[in-house]
Amino acid sequence: MKMLWLLAAALTVAGRIEAAPAPEAAIAPDSVVQEDFSNPALSPSQWTLILRPDGSGHFRSHSDPATGEKVIEAPNVDRDIEVSKDFAERAFAIAKSHKSFNVQCESHLKVAFQGWKTLTFSGPAEHGSCTFNYSRDRDIQSLGESMQAVAQTVLEGARLEVLLQHDRLGLDQEMEYLTDEFQDGRAQEVDAIRGILERLAGDDQVLDRVRKRAQNLLAHSPT
Repeated sequence: MKMLWLLAAALTVAGRIEAAPAPEAAIAPDSVVQEDFSNPALSPSQWTLILRPDGSGHFRSHSDPATGEKVIEAPNVDRDIEVSKDFAERAFAIAKSHKSFNVQCESHLKVAFQGWKTLTFSGPAEHGSCTFNYSRDRDIQSLGESMQAVAQTVLEGARLEVLLQHDRLGLDQEMEYLTDEFQDGRAQEVDAIRGILERLAGDDQVLDRVRKRAQNLLAHSPT
């Protein structure tokens, strides 16, 4: 009887040792990662970018009334957007590894003011946020910059829409600038402005250079 008891105990221990760890909880589809940005020296001075796990999201911006001589500016933006699933997955992975942003983000270093960024995670059971100008945490700083680059893409897309309607010749310089931004990383996620790029790529009323640059940007899109 004692031997049977020892054998049963041994099997129980072995079962505990060999049991697979519980799988990580999946991110709820209604969870969001959000960045709120503000810098009164820039136009727009405020914007909010919201992303969901599948890459869908929303962007809205607010600009102060223009003063003095200015080039054609895009109006305030308030629209749904789409980014690649890889980009969204990276954003949510950083949120998860940084306690849903319930961490200290700001470095308190004496660096140039780059704008206040507030990263927020919201889910069914978790919520957190942190605000920073510059973060020593590479993941936090990188995510802030990447979401700024997506915001820049959306804003450039809105400018292209205005130029297409009011100043077609101005599209040439703007598309050259946008191409440079994608090359050096200041703009990211072509899919966020796929609609206007497809319109330009197929519009024979704009300069050939504009069409070709739009086609080239679309060709580098992951979708």
